[in-house]
Amino acid sequence: MFRAPSDYDVFLAVLRYESKPRGLNIHAYALMTNHVHLLATPESETSLPQTMQAVGRRYVQFFNRRYGRTGGLWEGRYRAAMVHDERYWLTCMRYVELNPVRAGLEAAPETYRWSSYRYHAFGGRDVLLSDHPLYLALGSSPDDRQLAWREICGQQMTSEQLERMRRSIHSGFVLGESTYHEVPAG
Repeated sequence: MFRAPSDYDVFLAVLRYESKPRGLNIHAYALMTNHVHLLATPESETSLPQTMQAVGRRYVQFFNRRYGRTGGLWEGRYRAAMVHDERYWLTCMRYVELNPVRAGLEAAPETYRWSSYRYHAFGGRDVLLSDHPLYLALGSSPDDRQLAWREICGQQMTSEQLERMRRSIHSGFVLGESTYHEVPAG
């Protein structure tokens, strides 16, 4: 999906351009080499599918023209899973922002340029993001929230937690403590 640093920049610009007018609030993201993770809140039933369709059209067109290729860029339609409860929302955000470290793209999340981690952990500028109330509740000031987020991200997710999260995302099941353990394997 991305061959050069400017490809990541274009994708983020397209995502911002297409998400804002459609009412999709992006709270966290990680752009990987062959896929993207987003944590977002749609304002309507159509916000997410319309945004993803528009991003797909615009970015794939850019990528194909730039690299002299044709055809699709993704293997299939995007996958979405709804976050069921507030407590689990922060676990999902941590999963998204630490994904580049788990994938071996960087040793530390703050050194990976293509995720929202630096915004949440250190107050870096990111015009794509909309603060979620649960992130804002981590502290009464930006410094308090950033410290709390760094502490949360310093806690390791177990391999069992990671596997359940992956299965939930791939199957489209609701993510949350009340249903989290009920996700079937496969």
